[in-house]
Amino acid sequence: MHGRTALLLMGMGLLAGCASRAAKPQPPETAASGDDGTKVTRREKMPRDYLGEGLASFYGPGLHGRPTASGEKFNQNALTAAHRTARFGSCVKVMNMENGRQVEVRVNDRGPFVDGRIIDVSKAAAKALGMLDKGLARVRLYRCGGDRVSRVPVEFWAAPA
Repeated sequence: MHGRTALLLMGMGLLAGCASRAAKPQPPETAASGDDGTKVTRREKMPRDYLGEGLASFYGPGLHGRPTASGEKFNQNALTAAHRTARFGSCVKVMNMENGRQVEVRVNDRGPFVDGRIIDVSKAAAKALGMLDKGLARVRLYRCGGDRVSRVPVEFWAAPA
């Protein structure tokens, strides 16, 4: 009896190992015509400077003058932003998908800490994007040309002499 059960379990294990796996979903493809009229499919490529898209919010009035995660003081009138992973000092181009307006901001803080949001911009950047009244906007993020990194003043990171 025990031998038959063991044999049955081994057979089921072998059959399970031979089962096909679910295919990994492929990115969307676009169809293009070749020279001879045949259809050729190509995957759409996102630009290398593309960082993503999502909701942007702005922050400022209650935090003006307080230290950011990078150590510098937050200035709501400067074109700065908080991003979860971008390097401090890196330049990010934020494009408002609702009205086409765009602005380049310097990352000097971490955030946003609300699910579904991709970036928090300063009040000045929100004004340039035309999102002050609404408070939120659907945006697309890009690295600035050449992935510029601005210099953070030495007094923010250097130890006193």
